[in-house]
Amino acid sequence: MEQQLKELRESAVIELAKADSLDMLNDLRVKYLGKKGSLTSILRGMGALSAEERPRIGQIVNEIRAELEGVIEAKGTELKEAELTKRLASERIDVTLPGRQPSEGHRHPLTLTLERIKEIFMQLGFTVAEGPEVEQDYYNFELLNLPKDHPARDMQDSFYITEEILLRTHTSPIQARTMQAANPNDPVKIIAPGKVYRRDYDATHSPMFTQVEGLLIDKNISFADLKGTLELFIHQMFGDNVGVRFRPSFFPFTEPSAEVDISCVICGGKGCRVCKGTGWLEILGSGMVHPNVLKMNNFDPEKVSGFAFGMGVERIAMLLYGIDDLRLFYDNDLRFLRQF
Repeated sequence: MEQQLKELRESAVIELAKADSLDMLNDLRVKYLGKKGSLTSILRGMGALSAEERPRIGQIVNEIRAELEGVIEAKGTELKEAELTKRLASERIDVTLPGRQPSEGHRHPLTLTLERIKEIFMQLGFTVAEGPEVEQDYYNFELLNLPKDHPARDMQDSFYITEEILLRTHTSPIQARTMQAANPNDPVKIIAPGKVYRRDYDATHSPMFTQVEGLLIDKNISFADLKGTLELFIHQMFGDNVGVRFRPSFFPFTEPSAEVDISCVICGGKGCRVCKGTGWLEILGSGMVHPNVLKMNNFDPEKVSGFAFGMGVERIAMLLYGIDDLRLFYDNDLRFLRQF
């Protein structure tokens, strides 16, 4: 048996040295050291040995196993290095070539427009206020002089979760929450940007859109302050040559109220398809804060007054960039978005 082990060792070392692939090396490992391999077969014959010979033969077997495992490990490392060298030689990489530039994103046109709006009003001393998009009917309507039976609610048909909880239809609840939290003796000067929701969907309406509202409450605030503030904003946004006009209107939370128009930025006020031949485009609503709204939100209309306004960011962006379909903002079409 000792002679058999010697011959097995010599044969295994020679074959392992000739292995030229990892697959061939693994086959030889199984051939000699596997459960049905040559070394295991010899071990099964140890039962026929005398008690004195078994320890000596067992030691020889262990030495051969350890030697062959070492040869296999060294040969495996050698073959892996050779394979890597061969692959690197066939897959040459020119490290001097310029790398691939990653695709960079950029701001959405609505984000660009909203940032510009906020920048202008913050320069005028307004601060940015935020509030929940899932709102209580109490803040969304009732504190804004819109009781449950008010017909003006029909113009803001919304998505109700319960009878008292809905997706806000405007950012006016932020104004109510700000007034509720404010000291009635301190001025309030905020803009309230954010997403709002109404049940509309066509080329000029979306079930979700972005709005910016503004509120200023202080002593001796007049309609002249409202006009001056909005005219400055419009000229900053659209240019000094744009005309501005105020038309009487109705909003439950302001009195008096006015729609604000600008001369058409497409035709310069001459009349075109966009402005329907009038030369004017409506961009926002505004007015003096209704005394009832002041009272319900802890302000004394005999001591203070204020103005409020609201605009759709999509509407401003459409005029700035010449976009004729509001739905493009939300279609995620890269052909459209890459233009900005």
